[in-house]
Amino acid sequence: MTDTLIANPPSLEEPRRGLGNRLVRWAIVLGALVLLYFVPQILGGTLRVYDTLVVICIYALMVYGVDLLLSYLGDISLGHTAFWAAGAYVTAVFSVRFGWNSWLTLVAAILTALLLAGILGIAVYRARAFIFTLSTYAIAVVLSQVAHNWAFVGGSDGMVGVPFLDLSVGPLNLATRTIADMWPYTFGAVAIVVLAISRFRHSRLAKAALMAYMNPDLATTMGVNVSRVRFQLLVLSSAPPAIAGWLYAYYRAYVGTDLFDMYFLILMLTAAAIVGRRVLLGPVIGVALIIAQQNFFSFGSQIDKLLLGAVLVIVLVFLPSGLVGIWHLIRNGIRTRAGRRAEARA
Repeated sequence: MTDTLIANPPSLEEPRRGLGNRLVRWAIVLGALVLLYFVPQILGGTLRVYDTLVVICIYALMVYGVDLLLSYLGDISLGHTAFWAAGAYVTAVFSVRFGWNSWLTLVAAILTALLLAGILGIAVYRARAFIFTLSTYAIAVVLSQVAHNWAFVGGSDGMVGVPFLDLSVGPLNLATRTIADMWPYTFGAVAIVVLAISRFRHSRLAKAALMAYMNPDLATTMGVNVSRVRFQLLVLSSAPPAIAGWLYAYYRAYVGTDLFDMYFLILMLTAAAIVGRRVLLGPVIGVALIIAQQNFFSFGSQIDKLLLGAVLVIVLVFLPSGLVGIWHLIRNGIRTRAGRRAEARA
């Protein structure tokens, strides 16, 4: 044993090399974040540019919730508009009627969404995928009717007078007054969620969810409680849409029943599917493509909505793997041709 250790001493370079690689990766990530932060200024810094990018960030947060379920469980949720709307309504109610600050409304929005998701998860704890999809849609319909008819939350007229986003702490002034002022906070929220999901991808829950998705019978045999995994991921997936609703209430200074509109549901599903599953920045890219078309290449609001629905149908029917699937086909084709040429030369 001693001779073996002497002949092959443990290298001190391996941990150093691993640490060096991690530092390089983090440096690249931080550099990319800094570059992306200045995108509005690179694009001209106009109000329209800031408005577009703020909306992209807010909607991307909304989509990340749907993407978690779709990518790791294959479950299609039709009810994440409920978590998005709940975050916005809770923010409006507590800020307008009770004068809560933005930090408290953020906590309240997230906790409300987690509670709703927990109740829904318990109700469909052992349901099949089809029943789960219908159940998620049902909760959105129920909450929509509550919002329409409950005067306390504004009824069909909605609530106005939501104050500016203000995350000031003590003498540190972090208040917003314009759309441009909201950019650092929406960008920061997306960056935090993306980094959190990046860490989640290596977690035991993510691996168990993928196992349950790929082969639920095998997962059960190996001791994975599939129902519990679905419940945990459903609850976890409600947080990003709640944060999106929280930001949206401050961005628009108004919340109304249009938050339950079918447009947001179709946007969620399209943006989650258009790039491909388990692509870390997929929701951001998907939302960016949709919003850029609507803001800069619009054919009119109604035609844009029809176009959005058509894109969703095309992706689901003809491109189930999204744009990433096309890239994989191209890459595999190139490799195949290269291999054939190498064989021919040999």
